[in-house]
Amino acid sequence: METKTGERKPDWIRVRLPAGNEWERVDHILASHGLHTVCDEARCPNKGECWGCGTATFMIMGEVCTRGCRFCAVSAAPEGRPLRADEPEALASAIQEMGLSYAVITSVDRDDLEDRGAGHFAACIRSIRAKNPRVKIEVLTPDYVDQEMRLVAAAKPHVLAHNVETVRRLQGVRDARASFEKSLKTLVQAREFGISITKSSILLGLGETREELRETYAELRSAGVDILVMGQYLQPTPKEIPVVEYIHPDRFSLYAQDARAAGFSTVVASPFARTSYHAFDAWKAGKR
Repeated sequence: METKTGERKPDWIRVRLPAGNEWERVDHILASHGLHTVCDEARCPNKGECWGCGTATFMIMGEVCTRGCRFCAVSAAPEGRPLRADEPEALASAIQEMGLSYAVITSVDRDDLEDRGAGHFAACIRSIRAKNPRVKIEVLTPDYVDQEMRLVAAAKPHVLAHNVETVRRLQGVRDARASFEKSLKTLVQAREFGISITKSSILLGLGETREELRETYAELRSAGVDILVMGQYLQPTPKEIPVVEYIHPDRFSLYAQDARAAGFSTVVASPFARTSYHAFDAWKAGKR
């Protein structure tokens, strides 16, 4: 893969391939319940590490998204597949079989549904808690607002994550139905409706500047966001937008210092960091 400027992948961009018995066990459990993960659908670079540790980020409401963000490899179409009525129970059972203490649930966007899937999200949270009362639950939701957010918040997840994805100037890489302002509203309302910890993520390497990142940190903190994750954008396939720049690990450290100075309780920043990467550790740090 090459960037617009012809820069090839640097040495620090290396992905460990999935391997081992634990990876096979996770794969079997997911397949037996007919569940999808963002690890597979979005071609996450951390699949080998996370699955090898027995963790996965579940993706509900099918594998077809109704939005078409220019950086994302998840399949898109005007309508998604019919919701599975048994998905909440299947999810809860898989989490029980995997013996998880922390579960991350995300989804495709479902603009074709009346409540955009918020009720299904809430049903999944309730089902997980009923079968796994000690499991901590993090949800990475679409840009839910108003009644949609009320439905999810009422189910009481421990963490609500929603990603602004990039700085204001570069929001055009997202689907036109998304916006920085709407994402901020999602994060603000999550706190207003009773969720105690919120989280957001930024992809680096799309052309952002350090000053723009600092402005983004300030706005996220004003919205009450506790946990910030920053990772390198990696072009999933030739269909998505190319990388503008590979950010050196030293600059990740610098950006992390800026973010901590802005007041986030937890900052996760490294080339392969993604929203749910080391999510349990981030939650524990955010509780302090």
